[in-house]
Amino acid sequence: MKNKMHAIVKEKPEYGAVYKEVEIPEIGPEQILIQVKSTSICGSDFHIYKWNKWAQDNIEPPQIMGHEVAGDVIEVGSRVQKVKKGDFVSSETHIPCGHCYQCETGQEHICRNMKILGVHQDGVFAEYAVLEEVDVWKTDPSINKDFASIQEPLGNAIDTILPGEVAGKDVLITGAGPVGLIAIAVANTFGAANILVSEPNEYRRNLSYEMGADHVVNPIEVNLLEAVQDIFGNKGVDFTAEMSGHPDAIRDGIKAVTPGGIVSLLGLPDDKLSLDLTNDIIFKNIKVVGITGRKMFSTWHIANNLLKNEKINLSPVITHKMPLKDFEKGMKLMEEGNCGKIILKP
Repeated sequence: MKNKMHAIVKEKPEYGAVYKEVEIPEIGPEQILIQVKSTSICGSDFHIYKWNKWAQDNIEPPQIMGHEVAGDVIEVGSRVQKVKKGDFVSSETHIPCGHCYQCETGQEHICRNMKILGVHQDGVFAEYAVLEEVDVWKTDPSINKDFASIQEPLGNAIDTILPGEVAGKDVLITGAGPVGLIAIAVANTFGAANILVSEPNEYRRNLSYEMGADHVVNPIEVNLLEAVQDIFGNKGVDFTAEMSGHPDAIRDGIKAVTPGGIVSLLGLPDDKLSLDLTNDIIFKNIKVVGITGRKMFSTWHIANNLLKNEKINLSPVITHKMPLKDFEKGMKLMEEGNCGKIILKP
């Protein structure tokens, strides 16, 4: 095998990244090497590219970017037992320590010493990538390679929607970025009766209908709480999935939920925000669930079953495919918001 590959590298602590030739990495005894077949841009990759405050606090350049991936195993470490050469795999992003209280009680997805692929170690925006055995997910080869590469964000959407027990219920989704768009499809798959989406970006509002939304509003032009009342009456919604992290969306999403309802919070606010806990949560007896990552690996089993049995259609959310070397075009689309999921092909 050749000893060089091309990769997208965050070379310096500043805006941007470079596509360059680097050494193919060597693996340790509990690692595998894959040939990347499909990878996709996440919002965190865009933050690293832009070099925002979060990226500055977490990234130490130079480092290969990216964490959403599907590929073929071409080499395995001496202690690897989970997969073999030739297997088609994807990967969990969170790398747990294996020895903290959370890891020892089956909660690896919230490990106290968590490292993240493509954040704390080299990622997958490359022709070849190293994955930890603890993270690798053997994927049914019948699953579309592009769908396989977005199992990780699909898992985010699944874990956000499932707490709402949405079958037959009225659902509000605030924020139709790529994961929010996937969440629409997940809510439909699990039997939501009526889905309202709140999203300011016109491109993504249109995509929301393609993913299965029943109603879509622009929260800049209309009052979201009035829209909820117009559509669902005084009851409000049974469940809110907050995907944007915008303070107004969080507050309105909570207010929109009927007493006794449920709110899942996946979106990350840039700063602290104030909430009326007394009136909007406590006196309404609302259940609020924080969502981080995916459960290892129960969520992956659900995602695999949905994809393998074609119970969910992710085609509309994949709006662009391009060679890895053209990643800057993808980052521009992310900045404009005129995209769903962007697939990069080495």
